[in-house]
Amino acid sequence: MKIEHVALNVPEPQAMAQWYVQNMGMKVVRADDNPPYITFLVDEAGGCMIELYANPTAEYLDYGQLNRSTFHIAFTVADVQRLRAQLIAAGATADGQIRVTPKGDQLAFVRDPWGNTIQLVKRAG
Repeated sequence: MKIEHVALNVPEPQAMAQWYVQNMGMKVVRADDNPPYITFLVDEAGGCMIELYANPTAEYLDYGQLNRSTFHIAFTVADVQRLRAQLIAAGATADGQIRVTPKGDQLAFVRDPWGNTIQLVKRAG
């Protein structure tokens, strides 16, 4: 078995999908231009997908109010500092500073324009 996707019910799935394509290197693999605007995004490696959709009959969680340790989407990146700066320039907000763990992993959190937490990860060796 493998994880196929993680789904987020969000008020603006089309705009959010576009931001993740432009800024996180994701690719749309399936989309519906009619409500509930279901969009599947896949990472550069073609692995796990994120499904974004807007279903007003279900609850929209305010992910921006959640602690970053409660919910975040983590991306492996080559240069944490550079990508963090680029995302902030593209409308994300910093959520703390870049941190290096005792094992040498580099970690940083930012919030996308909708408040969702993104973790940038560069693992040591």
